[in-house]
Amino acid sequence: MLSAFADEPYAVCLLSDGAAERGRWSYLARGPSETLTIAPGDPADAFAALKALVGPPKPVDPAGPPFQGGVIGLASYELGDRVEQLGLGRLPPWPDLVCGRYETLLAFDHHRREVLAIGPRAEDALAWLDAPPAPAPPDPLAAEVQTPCPSAHEAAVAEIVARIAAGEIFQANLARSWTGRLAYGRRPFELFQRLAAASVAPFAAYLRLPSVALVSNSPERFLRVTPDGGALIAETRPIKGTAPRGATPAEDERLVGALAASEKDRAENLMIVDLMRNDLSRVSTPGTVRVPSLFAVERFANVSHLVSTVTATLAPGRTAIDLLAAAFPPGSITGAPKVQAMKVIAELEPPRGPFFGAMFWAGCDGAFDSNVLIRSAAFAEDGDGWRFEARAGGGIVADSDPVGERRETEAKIAAVLGALGGDSL
Repeated sequence: MLSAFADEPYAVCLLSDGAAERGRWSYLARGPSETLTIAPGDPADAFAALKALVGPPKPVDPAGPPFQGGVIGLASYELGDRVEQLGLGRLPPWPDLVCGRYETLLAFDHHRREVLAIGPRAEDALAWLDAPPAPAPPDPLAAEVQTPCPSAHEAAVAEIVARIAAGEIFQANLARSWTGRLAYGRRPFELFQRLAAASVAPFAAYLRLPSVALVSNSPERFLRVTPDGGALIAETRPIKGTAPRGATPAEDERLVGALAASEKDRAENLMIVDLMRNDLSRVSTPGTVRVPSLFAVERFANVSHLVSTVTATLAPGRTAIDLLAAAFPPGSITGAPKVQAMKVIAELEPPRGPFFGAMFWAGCDGAFDSNVLIRSAAFAEDGDGWRFEARAGGGIVADSDPVGERRETEAKIAAVLGALGGDSL
Protein backbone atom coordinates (compact mmCIF):
# COMPACT_ATOMS: atom_id res chain seq x y z
CA MET A 1 0.00 0.00 0.00
CA LEU A 2 2.87 2.41 0.68
CA SER A 3 3.96 2.20 -2.94
CA ALA A 4 1.06 4.46 -3.96
CA PHE A 5 2.34 7.19 -1.63
CA ALA A 6 6.05 6.42 -1.61
CA ASP A 7 6.99 9.47 -3.67
CA GLU A 8 5.08 11.94 -1.49
CA PRO A 9 7.35 14.24 0.51
CA TYR A 10 7.40 13.14 4.16
CA ALA A 11 5.89 9.71 3.48
CA VAL A 12 7.45 7.39 6.05
CA CYS A 13 7.37 3.73 7.02
CA LEU A 14 8.94 2.20 10.13
CA LEU A 15 8.97 -1.52 9.45
CA SER A 16 9.84 -4.35 11.80
CA ASP A 17 10.26 -8.09 11.47
CA GLY A 18 7.61 -9.10 14.00
CA ALA A 19 9.89 -11.80 15.38
CA ALA A 20 10.16 -10.50 18.94
CA GLU A 21 8.45 -8.01 21.21
CA ARG A 22 10.72 -5.23 19.97
CA GLY A 23 9.61 -6.10 16.43
CA ARG A 24 5.90 -6.31 17.08
CA TRP A 25 4.82 -3.00 15.55
CA SER A 26 5.26 -1.28 12.20
CA TYR A 27 3.96 2.18 11.27
CA LEU A 28 2.94 4.00 8.10
CA ALA A 29 2.41 7.77 8.11
CA ARG A 30 2.02 10.57 5.55
CA GLY A 31 0.88 14.18 5.34
CA PRO A 32 2.42 15.63 8.53
CA SER A 33 0.59 18.58 10.08
CA GLU A 34 3.87 20.38 10.72
CA THR A 35 7.52 19.87 9.70
CA LEU A 36 10.87 20.93 11.08
CA THR A 37 14.16 21.15 9.18
CA ILE A 38 17.44 22.22 10.76
CA ALA A 39 19.91 22.78 7.93
CA PRO A 40 23.69 22.98 8.31
CA GLY A 41 24.58 26.47 9.41
CA ASP A 42 21.15 27.12 10.95
CA PRO A 43 21.93 28.65 14.37
CA ALA A 44 18.73 27.32 15.94
CA ASP A 45 18.96 24.98 18.94
CA ALA A 46 17.95 21.75 17.18
CA PHE A 47 17.07 19.86 20.34
CA ALA A 48 14.98 22.73 21.73
CA ALA A 49 13.14 22.96 18.41
CA LEU A 50 12.52 19.21 18.46
CA LYS A 51 11.19 19.41 22.03
CA ALA A 52 8.81 22.18 20.97
CA LEU A 53 7.55 20.12 18.03
CA VAL A 54 6.95 17.08 20.25
CA GLY A 55 5.15 19.22 22.85
CA PRO A 56 4.14 18.35 26.40
CA PRO A 57 3.09 14.77 27.19
CA LYS A 58 -0.52 13.80 26.60
CA PRO A 59 -2.37 10.63 27.63
CA VAL A 60 -2.74 7.78 25.15
CA ASP A 61 -4.76 4.58 24.98
CA PRO A 62 -2.94 2.13 27.33
CA ALA A 63 -4.13 -0.76 25.15
CA GLY A 64 -2.80 0.82 21.95
CA PRO A 65 0.56 0.55 20.22
CA PRO A 66 3.68 2.21 21.64
CA PHE A 67 3.46 5.05 19.08
CA GLN A 68 0.06 6.73 18.84
CA GLY A 69 0.99 9.88 16.99
CA GLY A 70 3.70 12.46 17.43
CA VAL A 71 6.98 13.19 15.66
CA ILE A 72 8.88 10.99 13.22
CA GLY A 73 12.25 12.17 12.02
CA LEU A 74 15.81 11.73 10.86
CA ALA A 75 18.81 12.84 12.89
CA SER A 76 21.88 12.94 10.63
CA TYR A 77 25.24 11.94 12.11
CA GLU A 78 26.41 15.55 12.07
CA LEU A 79 23.63 16.56 14.44
CA GLY A 80 26.24 15.46 16.97
CA ASP A 81 28.31 18.47 15.93
CA ARG A 82 25.70 20.59 17.73
CA VAL A 83 26.50 18.71 20.94
CA GLU A 84 30.31 18.63 20.82
CA GLN A 85 30.96 21.37 18.19
CA LEU A 86 33.80 19.60 16.41
CA GLY A 87 33.49 21.53 13.16
CA LEU A 88 32.34 18.48 11.20
CA GLY A 89 31.70 18.80 7.49
CA ARG A 90 28.31 18.10 5.98
CA LEU A 91 27.02 15.80 3.23
CA PRO A 92 24.81 17.82 0.84
CA PRO A 93 21.88 17.96 0.55
CA TRP A 94 21.09 16.31 3.87
CA PRO A 95 19.99 18.48 6.83
CA ASP A 96 21.18 17.91 10.38
CA LEU A 97 17.61 17.22 11.50
CA VAL A 98 14.34 16.81 9.64
CA CYS A 99 11.04 15.60 11.05
CA GLY A 100 7.28 15.92 10.86
CA ARG A 101 4.40 15.82 13.29
CA TYR A 102 2.00 13.03 12.33
CA GLU A 103 -1.44 13.12 13.90
CA THR A 104 -2.81 10.21 11.87
CA LEU A 105 -1.12 6.90 11.07
CA LEU A 106 -1.55 3.19 10.55
CA ALA A 107 -0.07 0.80 13.12
CA PHE A 108 0.49 -2.85 12.16
CA ASP A 109 0.46 -5.40 14.97
CA HIS A 110 2.49 -8.34 13.66
CA HIS A 111 1.61 -10.57 16.62
CA ARG A 112 -2.15 -10.22 16.29
CA ARG A 113 -2.05 -9.61 12.53
CA GLU A 114 -4.16 -6.49 12.91
CA VAL A 115 -4.05 -2.98 11.45
CA LEU A 116 -5.06 -0.05 13.66
CA ALA A 117 -5.90 3.39 12.31
CA ILE A 118 -4.99 6.09 14.81
CA GLY A 119 -5.67 9.81 14.94
CA PRO A 120 -8.27 12.40 13.96
CA ARG A 121 -8.37 11.17 10.34
CA ALA A 122 -8.41 7.47 11.15
CA GLU A 123 -11.09 6.69 8.54
CA ASP A 124 -8.98 8.37 5.87
CA ALA A 125 -6.00 6.32 6.96
CA LEU A 126 -7.97 3.10 6.57
CA ALA A 127 -8.51 4.04 2.94
CA TRP A 128 -4.74 3.84 2.43
CA LEU A 129 -5.16 0.07 2.67
CA ASP A 130 -7.13 0.10 -0.59
CA ALA A 131 -4.12 1.24 -2.62
CA PRO A 132 -3.11 -1.54 -5.04
CA PRO A 133 0.14 -3.35 -4.27
CA ALA A 134 3.04 -2.60 -6.56
CA PRO A 135 4.55 -5.43 -8.63
CA ALA A 136 8.03 -6.60 -7.77
CA PRO A 137 10.52 -4.46 -9.70
CA PRO A 138 12.62 -6.26 -12.33
CA ASP A 139 16.39 -6.72 -12.10
CA PRO A 140 18.47 -4.75 -11.78
CA LEU A 141 17.42 -1.78 -9.72
CA ALA A 142 20.89 -0.30 -10.11
CA ALA A 143 22.26 0.64 -13.49
CA GLU A 144 25.74 0.82 -11.99
CA VAL A 145 27.56 0.34 -8.69
CA GLN A 146 31.05 1.61 -7.89
CA THR A 147 32.91 -0.54 -5.36
CA PRO A 148 35.34 1.23 -3.00
CA CYS A 149 39.04 0.48 -3.14
CA PRO A 150 39.83 -2.46 -0.80
CA SER A 151 43.42 -1.40 -0.14
CA ALA A 152 42.39 2.14 0.84
CA HIS A 153 40.13 0.79 3.59
CA GLU A 154 42.77 -1.65 4.78
CA ALA A 155 45.31 1.18 5.00
CA ALA A 156 42.87 3.31 6.99
CA VAL A 157 42.23 0.41 9.37
CA ALA A 158 45.98 0.01 9.85
CA GLU A 159 46.26 3.72 10.64
CA ILE A 160 43.57 3.48 13.32
CA VAL A 161 45.28 0.43 14.84
CA ALA A 162 48.51 2.44 15.02
CA ARG A 163 46.74 5.36 16.66
CA ILE A 164 45.21 2.97 19.20
CA ALA A 165 48.66 1.59 19.93
CA ALA A 166 49.87 5.16 20.47
CA GLY A 167 47.15 5.70 23.10
CA GLU A 168 45.05 8.23 21.18
CA ILE A 169 41.84 6.17 21.24
CA PHE A 170 40.63 2.70 22.19
CA GLN A 171 38.22 2.09 19.30
CA ALA A 172 36.88 3.87 16.21
CA ASN A 173 34.20 2.84 13.75
CA LEU A 174 35.40 3.15 10.14
CA ALA A 175 33.10 2.85 7.11
CA ARG A 176 33.36 2.38 3.33
CA SER A 177 31.11 3.81 0.64
CA TRP A 178 29.47 2.15 -2.39
CA THR A 179 27.93 4.55 -4.91
CA GLY A 180 25.89 4.24 -8.07
CA ARG A 181 22.76 5.11 -9.97
CA LEU A 182 19.35 3.48 -10.22
CA ALA A 183 18.24 2.19 -13.59
CA TYR A 184 15.95 4.44 -15.58
CA GLY A 185 12.45 4.58 -14.05
CA ARG A 186 13.41 2.78 -10.84
CA ARG A 187 12.58 4.33 -7.44
CA PRO A 188 14.25 4.24 -4.01
CA PHE A 189 11.13 2.64 -2.56
CA GLU A 190 11.75 -0.45 -4.68
CA LEU A 191 14.93 -1.14 -2.71
CA PHE A 192 12.87 -0.96 0.48
CA GLN A 193 10.41 -3.45 -1.04
CA ARG A 194 13.16 -5.87 -1.94
CA LEU A 195 14.89 -5.76 1.42
CA ALA A 196 11.56 -6.26 3.19
CA ALA A 197 10.73 -9.25 0.99
CA ALA A 198 14.14 -10.87 1.43
CA SER A 199 14.65 -10.42 5.18
CA VAL A 200 13.25 -7.40 6.95
CA ALA A 201 15.26 -6.21 9.95
CA PRO A 202 13.82 -5.20 13.35
CA PHE A 203 14.36 -1.47 12.74
CA ALA A 204 13.90 -0.98 9.01
CA ALA A 205 12.75 2.41 7.73
CA TYR A 206 11.81 4.33 4.60
CA LEU A 207 11.68 8.12 4.44
CA ARG A 208 10.87 10.25 1.40
CA LEU A 209 11.79 13.92 1.49
CA PRO A 210 11.85 16.53 -1.28
CA SER A 211 14.51 15.37 -3.79
CA VAL A 212 16.02 12.77 -1.42
CA ALA A 213 15.05 9.42 0.11
CA LEU A 214 16.45 7.07 2.72
CA VAL A 215 16.14 3.28 2.92
CA SER A 216 17.37 1.39 5.97
CA ASN A 217 17.35 -2.28 6.92
CA SER A 218 18.87 -1.68 10.34
CA PRO A 219 19.04 -4.44 12.95
CA GLU A 220 20.09 -2.06 15.73
CA ARG A 221 18.07 -0.12 18.27
CA PHE A 222 19.67 3.12 19.40
CA LEU A 223 17.46 4.53 22.18
CA ARG A 224 14.03 3.61 23.49
CA VAL A 225 12.10 5.41 26.24
CA THR A 226 9.02 3.81 27.79
CA PRO A 227 6.67 5.55 30.25
CA ASP A 228 6.27 3.46 33.40
CA GLY A 229 3.91 5.09 35.85
CA GLY A 230 5.53 8.41 36.65
CA ALA A 231 8.95 7.36 35.40
CA LEU A 232 10.60 7.13 31.97
CA ILE A 233 12.67 3.97 31.39
CA ALA A 234 15.51 4.24 28.87
CA GLU A 235 17.06 1.38 26.92
CA THR A 236 19.84 1.08 24.36
CA ARG A 237 20.99 -2.10 22.58
CA PRO A 238 24.43 -1.52 21.01
CA ILE A 239 25.71 -3.98 18.42
CA LYS A 240 29.43 -4.70 18.35
CA GLY A 241 30.94 -7.96 17.13
CA THR A 242 30.10 -9.55 13.79
CA ALA A 243 30.44 -12.93 12.08
CA PRO A 244 29.15 -14.08 8.66
CA ARG A 245 26.33 -16.62 8.51
CA GLY A 246 27.31 -20.17 7.65
CA ALA A 247 26.37 -21.95 4.44
CA THR A 248 25.06 -24.92 6.46
CA PRO A 249 23.47 -25.18 9.94
CA ALA A 250 26.63 -26.83 11.28
CA GLU A 251 28.88 -24.11 9.87
CA ASP A 252 26.52 -21.44 11.20
CA GLU A 253 26.69 -22.92 14.71
CA ARG A 254 30.48 -23.02 14.50
CA LEU A 255 30.66 -19.36 13.45
CA VAL A 256 28.20 -18.29 16.15
CA GLY A 257 30.16 -20.18 18.77
CA ALA A 258 33.39 -18.54 17.66
CA LEU A 259 31.75 -15.09 17.78
CA ALA A 260 30.38 -15.68 21.28
CA ALA A 261 33.84 -16.76 22.48
CA SER A 262 35.85 -14.11 20.63
CA GLU A 263 37.83 -11.98 23.09
CA LYS A 264 38.32 -9.32 20.41
CA ASP A 265 34.58 -9.01 19.67
CA ARG A 266 33.61 -9.11 23.35
CA ALA A 267 36.14 -6.38 24.15
CA GLU A 268 34.81 -4.29 21.26
CA ASN A 269 31.26 -4.72 22.56
CA LEU A 270 32.17 -4.03 26.18
CA MET A 271 33.87 -0.73 25.32
CA ILE A 272 30.67 0.54 23.71
CA VAL A 273 28.53 -0.78 26.56
CA ASP A 274 30.66 1.27 28.97
CA LEU A 275 30.34 4.30 26.69
CA MET A 276 26.55 3.95 26.52
CA ARG A 277 26.35 3.49 30.30
CA ASN A 278 28.13 6.82 30.62
CA ASP A 279 25.86 8.52 28.05
CA LEU A 280 22.68 7.31 29.76
CA SER A 281 23.99 8.30 33.18
CA ARG A 282 24.15 11.95 32.11
CA VAL A 283 20.36 12.26 32.20
CA SER A 284 19.39 9.39 34.50
CA THR A 285 18.71 9.01 38.19
CA PRO A 286 21.98 7.99 39.91
CA GLY A 287 22.26 4.28 40.57
CA THR A 288 19.67 3.22 37.98
CA VAL A 289 21.97 2.33 35.06
CA ARG A 290 21.94 -1.43 34.53
CA VAL A 291 23.24 -3.97 31.98
CA PRO A 292 20.61 -6.74 31.98
CA SER A 293 22.10 -8.50 28.93
CA LEU A 294 25.72 -8.69 27.82
CA PHE A 295 27.11 -10.33 24.66
CA ALA A 296 23.87 -11.92 23.46
CA VAL A 297 24.17 -13.42 19.96
CA GLU A 298 21.48 -12.41 17.45
CA ARG A 299 21.28 -13.80 13.91
CA PHE A 300 20.28 -11.85 10.81
CA ALA A 301 20.16 -12.66 7.10
CA ASN A 302 23.86 -12.24 6.29
CA VAL A 303 25.60 -11.85 9.65
CA SER A 304 25.35 -12.63 13.35
CA HIS A 305 26.04 -9.97 15.97
CA LEU A 306 26.89 -9.58 19.63
CA VAL A 307 24.19 -7.38 21.18
CA SER A 308 24.11 -5.98 24.72
CA THR A 309 21.35 -4.12 26.56
CA VAL A 310 21.75 -1.10 28.85
CA THR A 311 18.84 0.40 30.81
CA ALA A 312 18.29 3.35 33.13
CA THR A 313 15.55 5.53 34.65
CA LEU A 314 15.57 9.10 33.39
CA ALA A 315 15.97 11.73 36.08
CA PRO A 316 12.85 13.75 37.02
CA GLY A 317 12.23 16.48 34.48
CA ARG A 318 14.33 14.79 31.78
CA THR A 319 12.76 13.72 28.51
CA ALA A 320 13.61 11.44 25.61
CA ILE A 321 14.94 14.44 23.70
CA ASP A 322 17.36 15.16 26.56
CA LEU A 323 18.52 11.55 26.29
CA LEU A 324 18.95 11.91 22.52
CA ALA A 325 21.15 14.98 23.04
CA ALA A 326 23.20 13.19 25.72
CA ALA A 327 23.87 10.08 23.65
CA PHE A 328 24.03 11.28 20.04
CA PRO A 329 25.61 10.11 17.79
CA PRO A 330 25.39 6.43 18.75
CA GLY A 331 28.41 5.00 20.50
CA SER A 332 28.42 1.84 18.39
CA ILE A 333 29.25 3.81 15.23
CA THR A 334 31.69 6.30 16.76
CA GLY A 335 34.10 4.68 19.22
CA ALA A 336 35.80 5.33 22.53
CA PRO A 337 36.48 7.89 23.78
CA LYS A 338 33.62 9.18 21.66
CA VAL A 339 34.78 12.72 20.95
CA GLN A 340 38.31 11.76 19.93
CA ALA A 341 37.00 8.84 17.88
CA MET A 342 34.73 11.26 16.01
CA LYS A 343 37.74 13.43 15.23
CA VAL A 344 39.62 10.44 13.86
CA ILE A 345 36.62 9.38 11.77
CA ALA A 346 36.33 12.89 10.32
CA GLU A 347 39.96 12.67 9.15
CA LEU A 348 39.45 9.33 7.39
CA GLU A 349 35.88 9.50 6.05
CA PRO A 350 33.85 12.08 4.14
CA PRO A 351 30.89 13.59 6.02
CA ARG A 352 28.32 10.94 6.89
CA GLY A 353 24.99 12.75 6.58
CA PRO A 354 22.20 10.24 7.29
CA PHE A 355 24.62 7.32 7.55
CA PHE A 356 25.09 6.20 11.16
CA GLY A 357 22.61 8.78 12.40
CA ALA A 358 19.15 7.67 13.55
CA MET A 359 15.54 7.43 12.45
CA PHE A 360 13.22 7.97 15.41
CA TRP A 361 9.69 8.46 16.60
CA ALA A 362 8.75 10.57 19.63
CA GLY A 363 5.28 9.81 20.92
CA CYS A 364 2.84 12.32 22.31
CA ASP A 365 3.02 10.52 25.71
CA GLY A 366 6.80 10.85 26.10
CA ALA A 367 7.65 7.46 24.60
CA PHE A 368 10.48 7.24 22.08
CA ASP A 369 12.21 4.71 19.87
CA SER A 370 15.02 4.93 17.34
CA ASN A 371 17.40 2.92 15.21
CA VAL A 372 21.03 3.27 14.23
CA LEU A 373 21.20 3.94 10.50
CA ILE A 374 23.38 1.05 9.44
CA ARG A 375 22.59 -1.22 6.44
CA SER A 376 21.22 1.91 4.76
CA ALA A 377 21.18 3.61 1.36
CA ALA A 378 20.70 7.32 0.71
CA PHE A 379 19.26 8.61 -2.57
CA ALA A 380 19.33 12.03 -4.23
CA GLU A 381 17.55 13.11 -7.40
CA ASP A 382 19.35 14.81 -10.23
CA GLY A 383 18.41 15.51 -13.83
CA ASP A 384 18.98 11.88 -14.86
CA GLY A 385 17.11 10.07 -12.09
CA TRP A 386 18.41 8.81 -8.76
CA ARG A 387 21.99 8.44 -7.60
CA PHE A 388 22.66 6.51 -4.40
CA GLU A 389 25.25 5.81 -1.76
CA ALA A 390 25.44 2.95 0.75
CA ARG A 391 27.97 2.60 3.56
CA ALA A 392 29.10 -0.19 5.87
CA GLY A 393 31.72 -0.13 8.58
CA GLY A 394 33.02 -1.78 11.69
CA GLY A 395 34.66 -1.07 15.00
CA ILE A 396 38.45 -1.05 14.85
CA VAL A 397 40.31 -2.11 18.00
CA ALA A 398 43.94 -2.86 18.89
CA ASP A 399 44.00 -6.36 17.40
CA SER A 400 41.89 -5.64 14.31
CA ASP A 401 43.12 -7.24 11.09
CA PRO A 402 42.78 -4.86 8.10
CA VAL A 403 41.78 -7.59 5.64
CA GLY A 404 39.30 -9.08 8.10
CA GLU A 405 37.77 -5.69 8.78
CA ARG A 406 37.39 -5.03 5.06
CA ARG A 407 35.68 -8.39 4.57
CA GLU A 408 33.35 -7.62 7.47
CA THR A 409 32.10 -4.50 5.69
CA GLU A 410 31.40 -6.58 2.60
CA ALA A 411 29.38 -9.09 4.60
CA LYS A 412 27.37 -6.26 6.17
CA ILE A 413 26.57 -4.52 2.87
CA ALA A 414 25.82 -7.73 0.92
CA ALA A 415 22.04 -7.67 1.43
CA VAL A 416 21.74 -4.04 0.28
CA LEU A 417 23.94 -4.59 -2.78
CA GLY A 418 22.13 -7.81 -3.61
CA ALA A 419 18.76 -6.07 -3.49
CA LEU A 420 20.07 -3.27 -5.71
CA GLY A 421 21.53 -5.56 -8.31
CA GLY A 422 20.02 -9.00 -7.98
CA ASP A 423 22.33 -11.57 -9.58
CA SER A 424 23.58 -9.17 -12.22
CA LEU A 425 25.99 -7.14 -10.04
